This record gives sequence, structure tokens and C-alpha cells, in this order.
Amino acid sequence: MKVESKLMESLTDEDFTRTMVSSLKLLAVLAIIATALFWWKSGWQSAVFLIVGAALSALSLWEWLRLMTAVMHRMDASRQARPMGMLLLGFFLRLGLTLAILYVSLKFLDGTVFALAAGLGLGVLSLSIEGLRLMNRWTGA
Repeated sequence: MKVESKLMESLTDEDFTRTMVSSLKLLAVLAIIATALFWWKSGWQSAVFLIVGAALSALSLWEWLRLMTAVMHRMDASRQARPMGMLLLGFFLRLGLTLAILYVSLKFLDGTVFALAAGLGLGVLSLSIEGLRLMNRWTGA
């Protein structure tokens, strides 16, 4: 239990930020590769679906980075905390925009929905990979 406690104490705000930014970069690389594959196998509509899904994943990761940074600043007494109202308003507006983008994409594009799901899943995949890399750095393995 003590080792686990020391590991959690060693996690810094910079580690979290670095992990999220690396995850966004990895997401961009994976999206480019997957877009080319979907364009080749299923056509340009599916490639656009994948781009939409990957863009929504990237926006979600960016929004979580902003929210968690604001929460960490609020918890740290030595830093000046920003008001959360505008940040939360932006968060909920982005969620509404996400729903609108998904609706318009599904309504007007004639591609495979699996490409959209793959684009959304790329965010989870990239965050999981970067989370594993962070754990590897923590443990020194």
C-alpha cells in the first residue's frame, strides 16, 4: 500500500498534461493512417466519417485536459484558480455541438458507421496507450 501511495504522490500536473498532449499527437497519427485505410477500402464518405469521429475524440481529450487542469489548479492552494462557470459552460456547449455534428454526419454522409465508431475509438486507444506509457515511467520498468 505504501508503494502505491508514493507512486500517486509522484504524479505531477506536468505528467498529466504531457500524457494528454502525447495522446492527442498519437490520435492524429493513428487518424491519418486509419483515414487512408478507410478511403482505400470503403470510399471517401467513410474516410470523412473516421475524420469526424477522430476530431470529436480529439476535442473531447482537449476538453478533459482543460477541465482537469482547472480542477488541479483549484485544489492547489498556491495557484490562482480560474472561475469554473465559463469552463463548464464551454464543456456543455461542446457536448451539444458534438451531438449536432454526429447528427449531421449520420444524416448526410453515406459511409459506413464503423468508420465513425473507429474514429471515436481512436481517442480511447491513444489515451490507453499513453496511460500505459505513464504507468511504465512511474514504475521504472
